[in-house]
Amino acid sequence: MNTNISALITSFLLSILASSCFIFGEPTDIDETLGRTDRQIVMDAEVFAANKDWQKTIDFLEKAEKRFPNSRLAPQIKLNLAYAYKNFYRDEEAITMLNKFILSYPNHPAQDYAYYLKGVVMFKDKGIIKELTMQDISDRDVSQLERSFQALKQMIKLFPDSEYAEDAANRMTYLMNKICERELHVARYYMSRDVYVAALNRAKYVLENYPQSVHQEEALVISVSAYNKLGIYDLENDAKRVLDLNFPESSFSKQKKNKKSDNWWKFWDINITD
Repeated sequence: MNTNISALITSFLLSILASSCFIFGEPTDIDETLGRTDRQIVMDAEVFAANKDWQKTIDFLEKAEKRFPNSRLAPQIKLNLAYAYKNFYRDEEAITMLNKFILSYPNHPAQDYAYYLKGVVMFKDKGIIKELTMQDISDRDVSQLERSFQALKQMIKLFPDSEYAEDAANRMTYLMNKICERELHVARYYMSRDVYVAALNRAKYVLENYPQSVHQEEALVISVSAYNKLGIYDLENDAKRVLDLNFPESSFSKQKKNKKSDNWWKFWDINITD
């Protein structure tokens, strides 16, 4: 009898131990930053960052950012956290943190870096032209590239003498030409479908917004072609004059002079099969 009672008690105790997790909840992770100063946490995070352990870096810096909002190291913590977010592909969080830094510390000497890093975070080019297809091409946009361009432009405007200005300018040039390349790719697509107003709008966008791009010549040629097809001959002639004045030796102008027909602008026919 005593043996049965003992067995029942043992079974009861084991059932309580087994179900304890349901009573007290899941065990929580140990907070490795407890009891550490802001400087110690930042130094630990820098070690993790050097080893490219971005998740650990972010965990430490997020705790420091919340625990020491008024610390002298608070600006550095925000910048380091934004950089870690960027490297861990959490771009929107990186931008949010950089905006927070920019608004919180308007006179901080690292303001130029914050603006620069914001533009770099937005700087994306995953083979945007190669990814384009003839299906639903009008739905494609380059808003991310344009956001990056504007952010870098703002940085150079505010901090023209910054050590990051030259790299920002180089990135802007690259972005500008990529944006124009994509816009004219879409314009050629519209020309091949006889959607001339849409093609003209794409070309005009390049001409008006990115006058320093290497794609001005092609934008003018598309404009001439679109105006001709639309029967707007005065604007066609204006565009031709601008083309001849700015690109007298252009391949398109030479092609025009060598063509006996009036269809010289159909250069885009050879490109539309990309």
